Amino acid sequence: MTIGDPAVFAIESSITKAYERISLRALGFFVIYLKGLCYGRRSANSTMLACSFDEVARRIAMRGRHIAPFPADADAEEIAHAFRNAIYGEEQKRSYFGIPFPQFREMIYSRRILWAPDGDSAFDDGSYVLQFDVGDSVRLVAFKSTQDAPQSPATITDTHLTADDFYSVLQEWHKAFENEWTSLTKIGGPG
Repeated sequence: MTIGDPAVFAIESSITKAYERISLRALGFFVIYLKGLCYGRRSANSTMLACSFDEVARRIAMRGRHIAPFPADADAEEIAHAFRNAIYGEEQKRSYFGIPFPQFREMIYSRRILWAPDGDSAFDDGSYVLQFDVGDSVRLVAFKSTQDAPQSPATITDTHLTADDFYSVLQEWHKAFENEWTSLTKIGGPG
């Protein structure tokens, strides 16, 4: 199931197996498309989908509060580098965009700037998607990371959408996924 336009912004998911346990929901995949690039693992058994389902619900509930801890027009590559270094770097800088390291890192989590990975293996391909609410619009910065290239410039996507367009895709996907999951025959959890 794909909701949105992959050439602009879309969410695609597929349920391989539906489970009775809400904490699992289903086995399948969840990916995010930005400007035609796919972020996430698109294979039948990529992940349990409860984390992705719940994270989309949290994003909707926090509409307007995913506020960047730095200027809204900051360079996407600079954002990707600052994020990777602040969260995963062996030696963090003292500050990012003039914000002290501890405060910068805390804001990434408290404002739920990091959308993906969302706590499960859906994004084990090294994908990261960051979301910033900027007035009546949403800015998404996505990139893929490998050990050789912590944020490859070729994989960085930076896009702006109206908040209504962005959140309507989230709401439509959330409802469609729940309807699909509800309609399926469920099995017990994995052994």
